[in-house]
Amino acid sequence: MAQGIKAPSTEDLMSMWNASGLKQKIIFTFLMIAVWRFGVQMPLYGINNQIFANIASGNNIIGFLDLFTGGALGKVSILALGIGPFITSSIIVQLLSVVIPSLEKLQKEEGEDGRRKLSQYTRIFTVVLGAFQAFIFMLYLHHLPGAVLPNVNPLAFYINSICILTAGAVLVMWISELITENGIGNGGSLIIFCGILSGIPVYASRTWMLVKTSPQMQLGLFILLSIFLAATILIVIMQEAVRKVIIVNPKRQIGNKVYGGMNSFIPFKLNPGGVMPIIFAIAILLFPSTVLALVGNANNIKSPAMKTLFIQLNHYLSPDGIVYYLIYVALIIALTFFYASIMPNMQPKDIADNLKKYGSSIPGIKPGRPTAEAIDKILTKTTFIGAIGLGIIALVPSFASYVTKIETLQGIGATSLIIMVGVALDLINQVRSHLLARNYESFLKE
Repeated sequence: MAQGIKAPSTEDLMSMWNASGLKQKIIFTFLMIAVWRFGVQMPLYGINNQIFANIASGNNIIGFLDLFTGGALGKVSILALGIGPFITSSIIVQLLSVVIPSLEKLQKEEGEDGRRKLSQYTRIFTVVLGAFQAFIFMLYLHHLPGAVLPNVNPLAFYINSICILTAGAVLVMWISELITENGIGNGGSLIIFCGILSGIPVYASRTWMLVKTSPQMQLGLFILLSIFLAATILIVIMQEAVRKVIIVNPKRQIGNKVYGGMNSFIPFKLNPGGVMPIIFAIAILLFPSTVLALVGNANNIKSPAMKTLFIQLNHYLSPDGIVYYLIYVALIIALTFFYASIMPNMQPKDIADNLKKYGSSIPGIKPGRPTAEAIDKILTKTTFIGAIGLGIIALVPSFASYVTKIETLQGIGATSLIIMVGVALDLINQVRSHLLARNYESFLKE
């Protein structure tokens, strides 16, 4: 059921670099990432960055969110909102396209033009969500003692900062779309991947400072890293595993020769959504928890009962709480099924119609509706196994961090690990697909 993945050899790397067009895509991707990293280092005017950085290092939610912005939130840079508004708006549009017939028609029936319109709706939602998150963030900073410089005009500070942060969110969205269209890999996932990667030295340094004087903690770190390694192997297996459905193709006689008749198979991935269910689950969880964390700590809440309610909800939705992980796993399972249901190559009825059209069939199953029902059962089972497996992989390293008491690695824990491995595998597969396409084109020219 699982397919192995081979590490790129020196010959693969040379072919990759010499392949026509691929080199340009790789260079373009690196340049776009460099532009994004440059923007991360540009601070927002009128803010005492150190005040918020100290809070971010001690607040689980803000620190966790800062990891996915590549440190931009902790620095209070112009790109502090990161890719979050774009990811959240993508979720909203995809969910709406399931319940609103007109949007569903755009997605399924109008082809490329429909997808362009949905992309435009996603961009509009990104601006709205970016402005809202920027307002909440500025509200929090304004009530944080010492965060705003004393010589800053409050009204001008609000207006300028909200506009700049919203524009920054749009810029990150634009960079991610450029990478997706002209570079290598999914732009949004790649930006999150690079953000996590940039935080590894900081978390590694904190962890070493914690364990260097305690042999017991060093043993715990060894156990934790071993569990992380095992989780990485499981992630690779999950990402590459497929369920092969055998297809019988009809024989065709043309003249004196007989063509076809050979069996083939349809590969259904165990984890069809890749890292997207994880990213979507994080976005859904972090949006309300971030608002609760910021507003709940602000001094503008006068009612003690309301402030207590905010603090309790913030506690339940924090990344180290039991309720958080229960909701997190439930979201992963639900979003894995949702993502599988909207993928064009995983629609049972369409697959059954195509098989019937070409005279192919699944052994022992009649064409048409019985084939669609059989494929639907297969997809349900494989997706369920993949969703449960993804949820378990997300929980085990986090549980290990809790048991070993080494929580400074929490930032690069299970969630980040799944995203990093998943994006890396996706990049490798895309590069190889590009190389195969180029080799095929060269063969045709010869």
